[in-house]
Amino acid sequence: MDKTLGIYIHLPFCASRCQYCDFCSTTGEPRKMSKYQEALITHIRESTQALSPYLIDTVYFGGGTPSFYGAKRIVELLTELKTCGNVLKSAEITVECNPDSMKLWDLKALRKAGVNRLSIGMQSANDDILKLIGRRHNFAQVEKGVEMARKAGFDNISLDLIYGLPSQTPGDWADSLSHALALKPEHLSCYGLKLEEGTPMYKYKDSPFLPTDDEQADMYLYTVETLQSFGYAQYEISNFALRGYESRHNLKYWMLDEYMSFGASAHSFVSDTRYSYVADMQGYVDGVMGVNGAKLLDEFEPCTPQSLAAEYLMLGMRTTRGISREEYRSIYLSEFDDVERLLQKYVKKGWAAEEKGRWHFTTTGFLVSNPLIGALMEAQAQQKISAFPWLGDDDEAATAARE
Repeated sequence: MDKTLGIYIHLPFCASRCQYCDFCSTTGEPRKMSKYQEALITHIRESTQALSPYLIDTVYFGGGTPSFYGAKRIVELLTELKTCGNVLKSAEITVECNPDSMKLWDLKALRKAGVNRLSIGMQSANDDILKLIGRRHNFAQVEKGVEMARKAGFDNISLDLIYGLPSQTPGDWADSLSHALALKPEHLSCYGLKLEEGTPMYKYKDSPFLPTDDEQADMYLYTVETLQSFGYAQYEISNFALRGYESRHNLKYWMLDEYMSFGASAHSFVSDTRYSYVADMQGYVDGVMGVNGAKLLDEFEPCTPQSLAAEYLMLGMRTTRGISREEYRSIYLSEFDDVERLLQKYVKKGWAAEEKGRWHFTTTGFLVSNPLIGALMEAQAQQKISAFPWLGDDDEAATAARE
């Protein structure tokens, strides 16, 4: 047995919903937690045979707000997973937390059960902005949360931040980054705001209340430069870590490694097959428990070599590790020449670099990565590069990326 597997468990409960969130989550329904917990445990037990060929080397509890769901339930789920699967003692086990629902005794219970990594949703150090986007905490609670986590024995802490928020200036962002660094986390995730249709914050689309595209680009470039100067290496578009503290679980997604998930809306990639569960909490519970023949699976799609090659390009180029001819050919059993010719064009424009046979985007390339990756996927499909006239104009590429 030498195959490894990541486990993701989705806990869709929140005390309140953030203005920008479009994840599968629910608010104000703590009484439903016990039924959801029962369904998760039942599902894990039913998956014992599917788990048996693997060594589980990462576990991730996401949400929703796992810290709101409660340490007792999380420990119960982790214990069940250890009973039904082969969880390595060295496994990276992460729990997402919001500062307003972190408690010292809960953190101690999680650490004692084997949780060794926390991802804390800081988002900003500006209390006015936090209130505007619907966060329940203030920055003082972030500081307290990190302090409690250290006291509970956690030496692997990640902070999540968002730039490009309404009314946020470059100065505000620099201040938030400075405050985050002062807390000395091992890992930082810095995401550009993405407005999703159907969320309350979608009303700000095209609003002058939002930072301009150029301001967001400046915030991103400032982030990369500042974090590098403090020893945080960028290893994916939005993720930075001290040496040895990269998120091993998230790297599975970007490197096409296998992972199995449990919970409403959760996605899995096992044996070259992608599948997901219904994006509804009650629907998931009914599906697992077999209520009136309720549907559990939402999507089920075996991957072809061509679709895997497309994912390899799309996901691999999000990382600083990048892609290589040898890996591509091992997946797709096809030539890399068309993709490589386009990558060479990117190098000339300063968007990509090639080192020891591996191709990756530069910081500037990450800024315009969406259309660049799209063009690579078209090249993979052997379509003419002439279909992308913006390749001759850097400004047009930048504009296309922002759109």
